[in-house]
Amino acid sequence: MRDICESNKKIALYPGSFDPITNGHLDVLERASAMFDEVVIAVLKHPEKKPFLTVEQRVELIKDTVKNMKNISVDSFDGLTVEFARKIGAKFLIRGLRTITDFEYEVQLCQTNQVIAPDIDTVFLPTKPQHNFISSSIVRELSKHKTDISKFVPKNVVEYLESDIRKVSK
Repeated sequence: MRDICESNKKIALYPGSFDPITNGHLDVLERASAMFDEVVIAVLKHPEKKPFLTVEQRVELIKDTVKNMKNISVDSFDGLTVEFARKIGAKFLIRGLRTITDFEYEVQLCQTNQVIAPDIDTVFLPTKPQHNFISSSIVRELSKHKTDISKFVPKNVVEYLESDIRKVSK
């Protein structure tokens, strides 16, 4: 449980699948970290989806990616995002936007969350234009076909995926 001094901190939760984390995610995360005292990036355990990477792999890759960012922590969760936000004391959800399609979907989620958790606000951060076409699904597809993904994801993710593909190829 957080102490009294920490209760005044502006804590934001940045939830997602991050399968894998991309430079677009990092763009949003870096800007969110400048806006809030603490940002928790949280990997959703989604049992219905067939992930490319395990939750544990994603958490470790993200931790390695953000290790030099002072006010960022990494966790995983299952269940409702707003319940996890309450559990960690977050009053804000960070949602990255790439396209108008993202916006329509995210507004629906935001409005649903406003009904079930009026104490938690959503902050939308559009990615910078150079990242708006990048998605984890595109990265996964390129990676499966052994295509260079270094322009789309952090260096540690490139290295991990390349080593993982080499293991599968043998």
